[in-house]
Amino acid sequence: MSNTHRADERRFLDERGSSAALAPNGLNPATIMEKAVRERIIESYFWKEQCFGVNEADIVDRVVDHVSFVGGTYGVTQKPTPFLCLAFKLLQLAPDDDTLDEYLRFGGDKFKYLRALACFYIRLTRRAERVYATLEPFLEDRRKLRRKGRAGTSLTFVDQFVDDLLTKDRVCATSLWQMPKREILEDLELLEPRVSPLGDIEDLLEEDELEMNGGANGDARSDSDDEGVIKEEEGEEDTRRRRSTSGSSRRGRSNSRDRSRSRDDMEVDRNDKSSGDER
Repeated sequence: MSNTHRADERRFLDERGSSAALAPNGLNPATIMEKAVRERIIESYFWKEQCFGVNEADIVDRVVDHVSFVGGTYGVTQKPTPFLCLAFKLLQLAPDDDTLDEYLRFGGDKFKYLRALACFYIRLTRRAERVYATLEPFLEDRRKLRRKGRAGTSLTFVDQFVDDLLTKDRVCATSLWQMPKREILEDLELLEPRVSPLGDIEDLLEEDELEMNGGANGDARSDSDDEGVIKEEEGEEDTRRRRSTSGSSRRGRSNSRDRSRSRDDMEVDRNDKSSGDER
């Protein structure tokens, strides 16, 4: 009976993985996923139909034919996704590093969900330095992925999915084991400092500060120039007003003088006429 391959794969769970070797990170592959999730997987129709008698090469065919989204469980009944079922099958098969490299490189270039599955499995079973060194290059993969969960289907990307594996504690209905931070591994000389494709972060921050300061200075200069123009315009308006008021005052004075002169002339004429009449 020990060589019998059961359709429901309960032997892997009943023995709690005692007959299988531990994962490279020291965890028991049969208990990496929660008990409730494992029970849903082995009771699912996809597991019984598509995961019976499957080897490492068949995993590629199953991913290509049946995996169209990533996720853990979905729907009201919390049905496990084909992605999660195949991840659990990989925990049972325990593929070596060469097989995983084929999943990631050659197969992953053609089938993005195969790459996502391999990244998820590596995050569950490999040591921290191996996880960082293997997953970080795929932060440049901009291909789209569909994610299905309790809230429905949403859009994500390969790089975002990999970033979730490196930063979050729970992905695809699975609690991820807590890895040490990258800075600690760098201090222990287990990892080389990571070089971002964007360049040095400090240089980028300095450039942003210079741009912000330059823009602020330019705005200040433009504001000062605008204020100078406004002041010049106000000064010109004041001079025009002064000129207009002075001109109007001069005109008023000249008019009053003319009026006074005309009145004097009229009085002189009247005096002349009166003197002529008396004569």
